[in-house]
Amino acid sequence: MSWSKLKQQLEGFLSPALNGRVEYRAPGYRYLPDKSGICYILVDKKNVLQMSDKANSIRWYQTELEIKNDPDIQIPVSSDEIEVVRQGTKGPVPEDRLIVMARSRKSTEHAKELLSAQASLSKSNFIVVANKFLTTPIEESLESNDIQMNVLALVDKRVGKKRILNMSEKIKLKHPIVQYFYELRRNTL
Repeated sequence: MSWSKLKQQLEGFLSPALNGRVEYRAPGYRYLPDKSGICYILVDKKNVLQMSDKANSIRWYQTELEIKNDPDIQIPVSSDEIEVVRQGTKGPVPEDRLIVMARSRKSTEHAKELLSAQASLSKSNFIVVANKFLTTPIEESLESNDIQMNVLALVDKRVGKKRILNMSEKIKLKHPIVQYFYELRRNTL
């Protein structure tokens, strides 16, 4: 599918409140037919997400430790996860220490997921992901580990007010760019 048709379809799925505010760009270069150029998403005429460069205003993590020490990332821990840690220890451990251990395990997993998603974002082809998004059910796009799929789903008109408000806890575990688009959409409800 050509970029103009793809862009038209993506913009057709934009939430009415974001129509005109969110734009997709993927300029091609005439003398480099095998290169799609940079791909980016504009919000209010500002480049918010550039797929080929890490130099943008959204926080990019370099190491797992940065993610674990970031005070903005809150990792909720369920009682089941605490119970798994309790069974893994072979003796009496104070409850507060179990919570710290469970949160540490979960934050390590979360950090690895964020770093791998971030790495795939910088080298992925936006057009391929956009085509996949158009053929994937919206629920799968929201639950996906792919940052671009999450962003496209969050600005989609098929995601209603109730669903946006109910996913606030899940969004805390997503990449900062996904959180940015979630807040953008939530503020337009």
